[in-house]
Amino acid sequence: MERKFKKNDHGFTCMSCGHQVEKLNYTSRDHCPKCLFSLHVDINPGDRNNTCKGLMKPIDIEKNQKKGFVIVYKCNKCGELHKNKAAVDDNLDAIISVMNRSYDVYLEKLIKKNN
Repeated sequence: MERKFKKNDHGFTCMSCGHQVEKLNYTSRDHCPKCLFSLHVDINPGDRNNTCKGLMKPIDIEKNQKKGFVIVYKCNKCGELHKNKAAVDDNLDAIISVMNRSYDVYLEKLIKKNN
């Protein structure tokens, strides 16, 4: 499947925390910079053609040498996983919080496996 990017940079109200999110001005804004939650609205970046519309919870943060922080999402409605590059105005405390939660989950699984 060919991935096609469509710039769709509009502000919105976050469905998770209610924050009024401003447009990003350099790419398609797809998540809240305050709580990092997103909506499952795209099939291809920016197209807004996905009918799921479920709330996407940030479950992990990956560090990419070229992209910087990459947020890993899981849709609360359909379970699909999705990755997106963090934006320049994303809340660093929220990013660290997601990193800590994913590390805690990893440690719990490791402890259960070794017991």
